Amino acid sequence: MVDLMVGLAIFTIAMVPLGYSFARERQALHIEYFHSVINELVDGEMEILAAGAAKNLPDGSQIYPVQSRAAANLPPGHFQLTKTGGHLRLEWSTDEKCGLSPVVRETTLK
Repeated sequence: MVDLMVGLAIFTIAMVPLGYSFARERQALHIEYFHSVINELVDGEMEILAAGAAKNLPDGSQIYPVQSRAAANLPPGHFQLTKTGGHLRLEWSTDEKCGLSPVVRETTLK
């Protein structure tokens, strides 16, 4: 009986850190997924803007609406477009603390 209890204690001591590491790895992969989706969205929108869609937009800073179903899966945040003459800056930032840093792309219109 003592052997069984010692074996169970050793098993428990080994499994608790392993379970915790799986939970942390899942969280890290979730954040990396969000980061890659945000990068794709910002890059795609910046290409659209640089191709000519930004010519009709007024100068200044404004919230930029993104029509993508992938954006619905992101944590709460917003896209902000800043246009100064021919210079564009598109930034996504989160509205709450969730481990994601802002993603920024800049370009100059020709």
